[in-house]
Amino acid sequence: MTRKIGKLSFQLVAVAALFCSASTWAQIKVGVVVSATGPAASLGIPEKNTFSLMPREVGGKTVEYIILDDASDTTTAVKDIRKLIFDDKVDLIIGSTVTPNSLAMIDVAAESETPMISMAASSSIVEPVDARRHWIFKTPQNDAQMATAITAHMAGAGIKTVAFIGFSDAYGEGWFREFSKLADARKLKLVANERFTRGDTSVTGQVLKIMAANPDAVLIAGSGTPAALPQKVLKERGYKGQIYQTHGVANNDFLRVCGKDCEGLWLPAGPLVVADQLPVYNLVKQSSMRYKVAYEKVYGPGSVSAFGGHAWDAGLLFATAVPVALKTAQPGTKEFKKALRDALENTKNLPGAHGIFNMSKTDHNGLDQRSREMVKVVDGKWKLVGQAR
Repeated sequence: MTRKIGKLSFQLVAVAALFCSASTWAQIKVGVVVSATGPAASLGIPEKNTFSLMPREVGGKTVEYIILDDASDTTTAVKDIRKLIFDDKVDLIIGSTVTPNSLAMIDVAAESETPMISMAASSSIVEPVDARRHWIFKTPQNDAQMATAITAHMAGAGIKTVAFIGFSDAYGEGWFREFSKLADARKLKLVANERFTRGDTSVTGQVLKIMAANPDAVLIAGSGTPAALPQKVLKERGYKGQIYQTHGVANNDFLRVCGKDCEGLWLPAGPLVVADQLPVYNLVKQSSMRYKVAYEKVYGPGSVSAFGGHAWDAGLLFATAVPVALKTAQPGTKEFKKALRDALENTKNLPGAHGIFNMSKTDHNGLDQRSREMVKVVDGKWKLVGQAR
């Protein structure tokens, strides 16, 4: 009798082990790295919030989102992605919020052959699509796309001379590289090139140098609330020329911090920022409004942010790729990771909050001119003034 019970117990343990294995395979794990604290918090918080709106079941499999905060720190971002991949055994990485952190995460994703969707803007995250970037995708518009819109607007406004002030990191450097090339092509003369850090409390020295150069316009290449600092100091020092910012400031926290000093500011932004102002024939209006309505239902009127939209679009890409990947492999395997990567690369005509995604072997961003609108700050609000060319 004792032996029979022992045999039955062994059988039950074996069945339980099989059940646990099946349960594990039935679940897809998504690792998320966001900058929910630190200088980039105004970008990372709406991204983190957005994951509460994402589906918990895709393709018949349950989905677990494991979210870590890198505190806007590059070293922490690398630690986070290592934990998610090697300890938590995730199938996909979404993150991080900012360019330096995303760039630092690329090697870990590539070496472990884990697909990663960044929520940061720099084109250097996905270009060129080499052996390292084979596994990397991103949802925000490229800096090159937005720099094209800014230089076109400047040229159309009769601007001849421009000063540049940007972050002293990969975001600022990427913007200067793309902007300076396009400015030269449009006969815009760069008369100053200054830098500041995300944590700076003063940019007076840089602004005084810009004022001395007397440019027709200034481009501030920063993101989130730290980008308000040069804008405010320029206004306080009496600068009368035109000020432009990048799409890295397209959220209401930036408007709150910048206040009256942002009045008249120009920038290219994703359609989500002005979704309710888009004409009915705009092909992105419906998909932008879908996210806007869902987010504001939970977090309140006016709470939607361009950066949460980048997280939403990453979720859409993931959800679209999963059913395709499941045809050849199961979650928790290296084959599933590869299948997910291949499905992401073959995404076509997917409408998101910021545009319509068409990925390819040479384009791991997949957005075109439908992903940008020219906006202006009028009476403290974002105002649509036309599609950015």
